[in-house]
Amino acid sequence: MLRRSPMMLALLTLLAVSFVSPLQGQPAQAQKQKAKGNAKAKQNLVPKGGERYVYKQVDDSELPLYVYSPEKRKPNENVPAVVFFFGGGWVKGSPAQFETHCQHLADRGIVAVNVEYRVTSRYPVKVEDCVEDAKSAMRWVRANAERFGIDPDRIAAAGGSAGGHLAACTALVNDINAETDDLSVSAEPNAMILFNPALGVAPVDRMTAEMQQKMAAVADRARGSMKAVSPLTFASTKQPPMIMFFGTEDDLLGPAKLFMEDSEKAGNSCKLVTYEGQKHAFFNREPYRGLTTQEMDNFLVNLGWLPAAQQRLQK
Repeated sequence: MLRRSPMMLALLTLLAVSFVSPLQGQPAQAQKQKAKGNAKAKQNLVPKGGERYVYKQVDDSELPLYVYSPEKRKPNENVPAVVFFFGGGWVKGSPAQFETHCQHLADRGIVAVNVEYRVTSRYPVKVEDCVEDAKSAMRWVRANAERFGIDPDRIAAAGGSAGGHLAACTALVNDINAETDDLSVSAEPNAMILFNPALGVAPVDRMTAEMQQKMAAVADRARGSMKAVSPLTFASTKQPPMIMFFGTEDDLLGPAKLFMEDSEKAGNSCKLVTYEGQKHAFFNREPYRGLTTQEMDNFLVNLGWLPAAQQRLQK
């Protein structure tokens, strides 16, 4: 019997979902309670810190992002920025996942941006729509670079799990864009920082038999469209420097290794940092939140985007 990881089950749920209003046909009292629950859940989406801006409006919904600016910087200095996309299988999740990372980077002198995008538990969307939102957010940050003192040539995309997938798509997927986007503004990042990203969401020949079966099931549910949003499909193309973090017990590690193999063969800089015995989403808890944040910091130092820290983070 085919075993499916929690991430894969979330993905299959995403692709199979029928987008009917959850309130339709329910009694008035149930609708009221549901609306109350949705309002409370929406409040929990707001991360601590950062200034709220709307980067996009879809129908009646505003999509916000939160900008964390460094308190101290040299006059007229343009600094790098890192744009974060939360995880949750494209189904759920919150920008609160990366609020500590954003605050850390702001304290280190970099602008950090925490993005809310549409997910299937709150909007009638597909993966392609999530990719559109991610690229819209990247374009908004670059278009507003001068406003926030950001160097438009030093903007990184970052994210965890499904958010890592979206960050990678901003660099690699060219053919999916929102109709309202100004395509003269590039959505491509200048670096990628990915926390156990979903890089292979469609089958390729070099996958193991088990991986092939899992990816074939995904592609079947998506009627083959997942290939267009699978970063592994485009791993051999030119891309910016990248670092990714994985636990060795994560089902998504196998496709990520294939991605790294193709990326490095194409002459790209692609670094993989693993943590023995850890499963998916390990980076959300200590000591791994601190350890991966330190590796992220080191990566940015090596790029020349940050000065070397005077002391290491506390574990």
